Amino acid sequence: MAFAGTRRDAWIVEALRTPMGRGHLQKGWYREVHPTTMLAEVYKALLASTGLADTDIEDIVVGTTSPFGEQSRNVGRNAWLSAGYAPTVPAVQVDRRCGSAQTAVAMAAAFVASGTHDVVIAGGVEHMGRIPMSAAGEIEKLYGPAWPASLLEAWDFPAMGEAAERIAEQWGISRAAMDEFAVRSHRLAADAVAEGRFEREMVPLHLDGALRTSDQGIRPGISAESLAALAPVFRPDTGRVTAGTSSPMTDGAAGLVLASDDAVDRFGLAKRARIVDQTTVGVDPSIMLTGPIPATRKLLERNGMTMADIDLVEVNEAFSSVVLAWEQELKPDMERVNVNGGAIALGHPVGTTGSRLFATLLSEMERRNVEIGLVTMCCGGGLGTATLVQRV
Repeated sequence: MAFAGTRRDAWIVEALRTPMGRGHLQKGWYREVHPTTMLAEVYKALLASTGLADTDIEDIVVGTTSPFGEQSRNVGRNAWLSAGYAPTVPAVQVDRRCGSAQTAVAMAAAFVASGTHDVVIAGGVEHMGRIPMSAAGEIEKLYGPAWPASLLEAWDFPAMGEAAERIAEQWGISRAAMDEFAVRSHRLAADAVAEGRFEREMVPLHLDGALRTSDQGIRPGISAESLAALAPVFRPDTGRVTAGTSSPMTDGAAGLVLASDDAVDRFGLAKRARIVDQTTVGVDPSIMLTGPIPATRKLLERNGMTMADIDLVEVNEAFSSVVLAWEQELKPDMERVNVNGGAIALGHPVGTTGSRLFATLLSEMERRNVEIGLVTMCCGGGLGTATLVQRV
């Protein structure tokens, strides 16, 4: 007997993102834009690009790391209704810290692979200007801390910047190396803009009085000398990590459409890539941001692969030290890693980046006509996410 839940392929048929704007209430492009509006624009672009009707979508999974205020009460569903779409389509909001949107993709792929749904939207939204990372602290003042005293006695939960400093210490990563990596990110991102590499993934939006087709945080003129002048942020006297080697506060949204073979045939969709494998791991929360190392290793070992088998990688640039430690451990060809820059230049709207990385990866894989790609991220609290994709 063949049951409906038999394992199936999950295909990415579209992946798009908004421009990334500075998470700044005076200078950010999205300062007057509600998060639901940002995400609604992604939904509209996904349906327009694929030709799907709103009623063809069976579920929506959206990542957000600050589900407070404007991003609360199931922001994915609210954005869908804000776009004027059918109320029969459900949605769920997930939080796996910085890996939230990558987990949204993992859940959507699982829905498709299990036979639960045929067409699912996965994505993320974060408005760090209007709902800053400090919002959680304000909520805790009202309703109590996330970490009770007993948990704090057992585990150390540092701020992410302190974790980045600890990684730099443990892996012997110098201030100069981190500065050089940040310069690389901005240079590659600026080159990508100049060559139109982001056009395939971008949802152009009228923001702050102009049509925005790129990202607000890219600084083409940045140099190692200018970064060397910045003071450390997290350890003022002895630190190595600066604002220049950290991903900036950013606003943005991104989304993917995942579909089964049946849906691809029924709706005439184009297969862009197949989800080959995916995983999430836990690591010591006292250093927190090392998750991409074991997550990558797990996928490679499980699939009998080496880094040489991966054509392109997107590893999130939460901080320079995160990627440089991952590089030391995995020894990739860095000419295949974050080839259009990363979050240090483009920005890291924390609940969004996991889906933005897929959009960036797929468009570049198609441009280069390569087959295998990897997305991996570190996550607050000591987690790591990773996904292998294969172009067809």
